[in-house]
Amino acid sequence: MDFGSKIGTVAIMLRKFEEVNMKKRLLAMFLVLAMGASVLAGCSKTEEKPADSSATTTQAPADETKPADETKPADDAKPADDAKPADDATPVDTTPVDAPDGIDTEEVTEFTFYITMPGSEINSDNDIAEMIAEKWGVKVKETWLTGQTASEATGTMIASGKYTDFIDSDEMNMLVEANALIALDDYIDQYPEFRDTWFTKAEWDKFRQPDGHIYWINPFGNNYGTPRPTTHNDEAFWMQVRVLEWAGYPQIQTLDDYFSVIDSYLEANPTMADGTPNIGYTILCEDWRYFCIENAGQFLAGYPNDGSVIVEKDTMTIADYNTSEDTKLYLQKLNEEYKKGTVDPESFTQTYDEYIAKLTTGRVLGMCDQWWDFAYTVEPQYKIQTCGDVTLEEYGCNYVPFGLTTHAGDVNRWHTYGDTVNQASGIAITKDCQDPDKAFWFIVQCAMDSELHDLRFWGVKGVDYEVDADGMYYRTDEMRLNVADTTYKAAHLCDYSYFPQWSGTHWDGKNAMSPSEQASEFMSGMAEPLKKCFEAYGVGSYPEMIGSVVEENGPWFPMYSYSNNFTTATPGGMAWKLMGDVKHEWLPKVVMAADFEAGYAEYMDVYNTCNPQDFIAEMQAILDTYK
Repeated sequence: MDFGSKIGTVAIMLRKFEEVNMKKRLLAMFLVLAMGASVLAGCSKTEEKPADSSATTTQAPADETKPADETKPADDAKPADDAKPADDATPVDTTPVDAPDGIDTEEVTEFTFYITMPGSEINSDNDIAEMIAEKWGVKVKETWLTGQTASEATGTMIASGKYTDFIDSDEMNMLVEANALIALDDYIDQYPEFRDTWFTKAEWDKFRQPDGHIYWINPFGNNYGTPRPTTHNDEAFWMQVRVLEWAGYPQIQTLDDYFSVIDSYLEANPTMADGTPNIGYTILCEDWRYFCIENAGQFLAGYPNDGSVIVEKDTMTIADYNTSEDTKLYLQKLNEEYKKGTVDPESFTQTYDEYIAKLTTGRVLGMCDQWWDFAYTVEPQYKIQTCGDVTLEEYGCNYVPFGLTTHAGDVNRWHTYGDTVNQASGIAITKDCQDPDKAFWFIVQCAMDSELHDLRFWGVKGVDYEVDADGMYYRTDEMRLNVADTTYKAAHLCDYSYFPQWSGTHWDGKNAMSPSEQASEFMSGMAEPLKKCFEAYGVGSYPEMIGSVVEENGPWFPMYSYSNNFTTATPGGMAWKLMGDVKHEWLPKVVMAADFEAGYAEYMDVYNTCNPQDFIAEMQAILDTYK
């Protein structure tokens, strides 16, 4: 590409950037006028960021995957207000990159990608997507799950016999059985640096299917270099900081502590300042996301997120948390809170979209959920939506996590330290892919090219982030508002979130791989009520707020990556399916039961008809391979 073409590309990008800003200013003026007539009482549903940015960022991978400079990165403190970036806005060099023989980067290949998770599509002329297309010769049209379950959507595609170029489904086994995917073994071996960096040999082998082939690559859960944990991506009991401030920042260790604070706040503050009714606690129960009600018992007992079972490490035996005393006490507490009116009566009928919309209003004081399941959609809206004359984040609607246990003083394992290899799903290339060689090459580029990784997660230098004299990345307040704005994100940002991505330390040995892990950005973008909460509890990150014991998980972890691929072809798989069906139906009934003991006993009777012992036996057989 000649110099004139580069200037033209930059000019187009900057013009779009100005158009987005103009739209934002007009929208802001409209909201100000509307507020003169009535106070905005809530928030609308906006873009959901899927589980991609949710990679746990707590432990470095094997030594061979660390950057050459393994010294501790410099403190990335927030630059002074008058700090001048090292360079002014820097045009992105979109000269096509070199590629192996047979892969043409001069011509743009437009791939399609279906992901069985909710999400929002970016604009067809998205700025960064266009830059990636010009330089790497690839543009990806992402399509997200809407109006169906993952099983239904995957089944529909199989029935049609037509597939997108890429796919990431929660039902990968269905696609394997339909012979819809191409084996990736030979492609992986063509890129030894990627092969040896992304996973160890033992980890790659976990992805092998019964025929011995690898068909997909999980794009999440990998740290590069030194971990940079700031968020708690995993499950927790969450509470808004306005509740904690009102209560004087009490110590909260147990479920009783947690609900005592919420109950007291709700009694004293039945509404928000603008008259919107507060909701004490809501529960998401829809489809596979019923983990929000289903698996807290294992955490309350002090076990890590193996998801489907408990692993007793001392004896290397599998236990069923569904029948544990901790789970029963947890359900009994929910039953008590439901009878008090603290638990949202819509919990058991609301859809995921309705749940997210409810959280976005700022009304919900607490819930149990995975961070990635709500935060990337909900928390940015708190910077924009208002309660009276302040934003919801200024009002104190941001959530912080608590690692609760059944008994005070017990250690908790809510936060996962270390890389998490979930072999149950990942990005795959289908048999209908128009150019599988280039498709796999782009997967590798997303993981191994630092410039591409920066474009995806930091954006454009001088537009979405700046670089100080010490080489540290940072954002201005205006940039932070831009990246929280859904119109701006659709028009400008492109993270291709289900392609491989790193957490941890940047290749430069200084910065974090993404802004969410950059300590300076984490603190600079934090609302004052959230800062006050962190200061009150003496913590500097969400993992510190959780306070989980730091220990290494076993090589089998997490066990849900095995059970998620169970089919009804085995007794254990059939039991697993029936157990899920029963829990979907009966857990809400138990929480709403007029007589808890009678309701719980009836639930256990039905649960035991599923032959859960068959499921436990098959999970035990898997664990036994690690003895």
